[in-house]
Amino acid sequence: MHQAALWKPLADGRVQCRLCAHFCRIAPGERGTCGVRENRDGTLYTLVYDRVAAINLDPVEKKPLYHFLPGSLTFSFGTMGCNLSCTFCQNADLSQSPRQGRPITGHAVTPEALVRAALDSGAASISYTYSEPTIFFELMRDTAGLARKAGLKNIIVSNGFQSPQCLDELGPLMDAANIDLKAWNEDFYRDVCGAKLGPVKKNLVHIRRLGWWLEVTTLIIPGLNDDPGELRGMAAFLFAELGADTPWHLSRFHPDHRMLDRGRTPQKTLEAARDMGHAAGLRYVYVGNLGPGERNDTPCPGCGEAVVRRTGFHAEPARLRAGACPACGAAVAGVWGA
Repeated sequence: MHQAALWKPLADGRVQCRLCAHFCRIAPGERGTCGVRENRDGTLYTLVYDRVAAINLDPVEKKPLYHFLPGSLTFSFGTMGCNLSCTFCQNADLSQSPRQGRPITGHAVTPEALVRAALDSGAASISYTYSEPTIFFELMRDTAGLARKAGLKNIIVSNGFQSPQCLDELGPLMDAANIDLKAWNEDFYRDVCGAKLGPVKKNLVHIRRLGWWLEVTTLIIPGLNDDPGELRGMAAFLFAELGADTPWHLSRFHPDHRMLDRGRTPQKTLEAARDMGHAAGLRYVYVGNLGPGERNDTPCPGCGEAVVRRTGFHAEPARLRAGACPACGAAVAGVWGA
């Protein structure tokens, strides 16, 4: 058991967690919305500081990050717990179990051991991922600090529902982020995810100001968040607030967890959304989760030449010279070398 960060005591014995945009007020003996932060006698504790429940060595493209050290490996881990309750969650056993009162399990770890394992694996970075890294903030923060000293990059893969204080604490530690923008209406966030859209929009802008390399993912779900007007609104926001060079990943839905009442996203829906992104001015829009043979080359914004070629999660080495297209010399946004 490890004392939590980012909270304050309240006069009645409750505590207020300041980690995410729920700002939970937690009574003694109770846990926050995430299921992994508990008030014990007026002190807030994290229950997952030393309990990693998933760990793997992944291609960085799997996060997905296409403009951050393409072709490299990233040492990825996560704990149990999440501050959202998405009915379509593809990692529900990991993310939702603590909220359902199930035991919190995982491998005993320390930040030092995680960094050593990442270095031994040959990874270029560590990714905080799989569930929701916000809820294992203390483990992420301590590991990221050691990773940075060891020459490793730090990546957060998140739903973007942090508090501003949380983002500021992580500001000097993170190098890249992939953030889910799940929909463009508050009803979806409230009814399907148990959250709000407003904080996610503000946090995307906040992350851009922090200087992390940022990519955005939207899982397009038939009949729920695939309205063309909403997709155009989302694309316009990304262009206006985050910039034309922000990669947008449009991912195919498949039935999972409690959302089993609809089929996979039609490919034509994904391709139409990609066209909307390009029409809004975004230079890099990718369609993913389509299965074997999927191709997502990165084009030069000047001449259209493929500067990174990909098949699935495999990327050929970037054909760039100091971030410039070898054919025409145009700049291609991203982080291309360690």
